[in-house]
Amino acid sequence: MAENVPDLTLAERQIVDVISRADRKLAAAVSRALEDATERAAEDMRAIGQEDAAPALHYFAAVVHQRMYCLMCGADPDTFEGGDPETAYHVIRNSQNIARHYWSADIEPYPAK
Repeated sequence: MAENVPDLTLAERQIVDVISRADRKLAAAVSRALEDATERAAEDMRAIGQEDAAPALHYFAAVVHQRMYCLMCGADPDTFEGGDPETAYHVIRNSQNIARHYWSADIEPYPAK
């Protein structure tokens, strides 16, 4: 199904390209950092004889998610202080809508304000 997308000007296309490149680089850097943290933790756990206690990549992804959530909401990621509840509401509602729309989650998103 074709969408009605307006033709972009040269300047608008350039802006989209710059942002898209930055998005891809950021995503790759975050993925590499998660893999590195997982590998480093596994090595360090092996060194102390605790290889079974090494956290999985999902643990570190959750840490990044929590910190980004705080940053998006204007809160200090270390203390959780100073966040904007209105922004938090919209971020959570967006996540609920993604889960419902793309993954068929049986969830009713918070009602729109």
